[in-house]
Amino acid sequence: MSLIIAYIGKKGCVMAADKRKIGYFGDKKNLEKLEEELYSGSIDNDEDFLNRASELGISIKITDDASKLKTVGNCIRGEVSTKGTFETKRRRIYGTTNGYQIIELLGSETESRKAGEKGIIIFGNNYAKQLAENLISRKWKSSQSLRYMGEVFEDILAEVASKTPTVGDKFDVLMQQPNFSTSSAQKHLNITIDHDIKVLTKFRQELTEKLVQQNIAIDMANKIINKGDVGRVVAVDGNMLQVQLNDKTQAMDGNWKQLAGPGQNVLMFTESDNVKIGDKVVIQNEDLCLKKDKSSLRCDIILCSL
Repeated sequence: MSLIIAYIGKKGCVMAADKRKIGYFGDKKNLEKLEEELYSGSIDNDEDFLNRASELGISIKITDDASKLKTVGNCIRGEVSTKGTFETKRRRIYGTTNGYQIIELLGSETESRKAGEKGIIIFGNNYAKQLAENLISRKWKSSQSLRYMGEVFEDILAEVASKTPTVGDKFDVLMQQPNFSTSSAQKHLNITIDHDIKVLTKFRQELTEKLVQQNIAIDMANKIINKGDVGRVVAVDGNMLQVQLNDKTQAMDGNWKQLAGPGQNVLMFTESDNVKIGDKVVIQNEDLCLKKDKSSLRCDIILCSL
């Protein structure tokens, strides 16, 4: 759910965008019906939208804090996105003085890329775009300053927001006025966009790695031993013990890296002076101790099952 209006020309670039995002949860057929009514313009305010969604059994989360515009180098980037089951589709416009490019991305892979020199570009659903185009034809004066154009775009966004819940009533406006010819504009856009997409690729890679680590942590957390045998004492040196893990136990560090596997030794500490080689080490009521007398033990590892 977005509406972005961009002007690109010899004066520079100005973009305005609403900040609305809408999340849906519910039956697919009913969701399609709700979206059909929404995008046709038959639902014209937030209250009717929420009521209709409730009638169809669709849960909705509306927020008006999404930043869809960003200054990148001497350009402004506007983005609308749609989250699919596996990937996010992004449609971006990068604008500067005397040039713009429109990029379509699936994940971080570029699916299409086209360039232009000047014009008014609108991103949004068909109904919101039609409303905006009609308002621009009535209010637009190309002889005015970029600041004036930004104010006109804000007025248009506000009027569209009053007629469809797909557009929110909070807006961002950004301007850029570097000194570029048409050829230098495209050169700058190419460099800026290539770098920006590389940043997106790196971000997605880091996010994927983070999610993998989170899944590993969740999986390992479910394997933490809180009851049962874990091994036996094989060496005693004062208050330090070498404990050989049994065939179902492994030792992990705080980052879930394996420090010792089944049959390998780990270091534990005791305050007891009655520890013998061969004593069994257990966890009872989530406490690490000797089986024979419940003497407490300490260790700097996490004991998990295989």
